[in-house]
Amino acid sequence: MSTITRELAEDVVDRLGFLREDFAKALVIGDRTGALIRHLEETGGDVTAADPAPLPGKVQIDEEKPISGGPYDLIVTFGLLDTVNDLPGALVLMRHALKQGGLMIASFAAAGSLLKLRAAMLAGDGERPAPRIHPQVDVRAAGQLLTRTGFADPVVDGWGFDVGFDSFDQIIGDLRAQAMGNVLANPGPALTRSGLDVARSAFEAQRDDDGIIRERFEFVTLTGRNPKPRF
Repeated sequence: MSTITRELAEDVVDRLGFLREDFAKALVIGDRTGALIRHLEETGGDVTAADPAPLPGKVQIDEEKPISGGPYDLIVTFGLLDTVNDLPGALVLMRHALKQGGLMIASFAAAGSLLKLRAAMLAGDGERPAPRIHPQVDVRAAGQLLTRTGFADPVVDGWGFDVGFDSFDQIIGDLRAQAMGNVLANPGPALTRSGLDVARSAFEAQRDDDGIIRERFEFVTLTGRNPKPRF
């Protein structure tokens, strides 16, 4: 189980623990740890586990298409919205799949992530930088998105943590294993062998005194409700 996926799942479980609310029908997208799904099932909820990938035991879902099976009391997605083509559209689709007063929680990678890797990739590309890491949303822009897409009681907060790596190859392997590689339609040309050597050296030159390279992962969590009608 990856550190990143585990942290995201535990964070959502903690957030729900502060709410005096039961969720009879929930949709959870992207929980590959099973932690959040188990938590909701233990509280008596009917949980639909979904994922963009065709995984055993999970409903395959496209977050940029209308969501079936609703209305839901709760929709949670984490680690996925940073790679959709239309983020505002995906948020609107989730709001439409909620019952009135239903809760949405979405956590995904935010601006400020992977600064050391970004710098290393730029060094490897030299005078012709290519898109290696997805564009990322900052906390302020994320808050504006919630308002624009019609959510009530919007809350946005940023948080993050450091992960230690032994080498350039380890961080690349871990990102790929978590499906966090480059999925841009136009990812640019592959690094040349010499460029890859430069990137590797630039990344590994950023070791701390104990020999570990600590990379920062920043996340933004959006929380909002499908508005109830006002009489």
